[in-house]
Amino acid sequence: MPVLITILVIILIAIAFGIRIVPQGYVYVIEFLGKYHATWQAGIHVMIPFLQRVSKKVSLKEQVADFPPQDVITKDNVIMKIDTVVYFKVQDPKLYAYGAERPILALENLTATTLRNLVGELELDQTLTSRDNINSKMRVILDEATDPWGIKVGRVELKNIIPPEEIQRSMEKQMKAERDRRETLLEAEGHKQASITRAEGDKQALVLKAEAERDAQIARATGQAESIRLVYEAEARGIEMLKSANMDERVLLIKKLEALEKMGDGRATKIVVPTDLASAAADLTFKTEMLGFGESTPIDKSAPKKETPKKEDPCCSDAEKSATTRSLAEA
Repeated sequence: MPVLITILVIILIAIAFGIRIVPQGYVYVIEFLGKYHATWQAGIHVMIPFLQRVSKKVSLKEQVADFPPQDVITKDNVIMKIDTVVYFKVQDPKLYAYGAERPILALENLTATTLRNLVGELELDQTLTSRDNINSKMRVILDEATDPWGIKVGRVELKNIIPPEEIQRSMEKQMKAERDRRETLLEAEGHKQASITRAEGDKQALVLKAEAERDAQIARATGQAESIRLVYEAEARGIEMLKSANMDERVLLIKKLEALEKMGDGRATKIVVPTDLASAAADLTFKTEMLGFGESTPIDKSAPKKETPKKEDPCCSDAEKSATTRSLAEA
């Protein structure tokens, strides 16, 4: 009886130690007597003691392998260091456990050799500007090469490209020269646009000024034409009114004399009086004096006479005056 109990306890202890719980995201590769037996998924499993064992615990999550920088020589013989990052995932746990002795180390070496082959076909400038092309080519090559290891390569990135210090200084100088060139071009373009804008503004100002002067001249000409038209209309209405009033020749004669008086206001004005107008004026003056319509203001003869200094007529000389007087008398 005690032996049976002992055997039962030993069996329970063995079963307890044989219970395995596989967490989510992992699988266990199980061997039976040293040979692949099964792949346990997430959950609880019972393992036969001393006959079965866990060969490898494999993670099914996507993993990131950040490999150290590798020395790479470009096509133009420039040595640089390139740091790569590989994103991979275990697709077949059995192949991952038995396909390669150390899959991660194998992936690292494969990445380094592939990178050297790809960069060796490019020059320095192409290497710096062709990251996406290098990444896509490396992903295809690594994914195909790691299929026997049960690994699925999802993405490859060139993390850092570190050229030599001399190349870095040359690149900095080149970048500075390029920035200076762009700055000069932008300043020149700005001056050009400013000059064009200023010229267009001056042109528009001249056009507007010319249009304003044209409109002003048109307005002045229109006003002058309107004023002349109104004057002539007023004169025409005056003549019509005179005709309708049956004005005789004496009134018209007085109008002519008033016009001559206005014309003779200037000092340097010379007036040639027609013969009929002079005789009519003399006749009119004589008749007004006879009828008593002349100047009726009495003259004080007792008042001393003031001698008025004789002024020379700037218009004509004494001989011309006497000749003019004789002409009027004869007329």
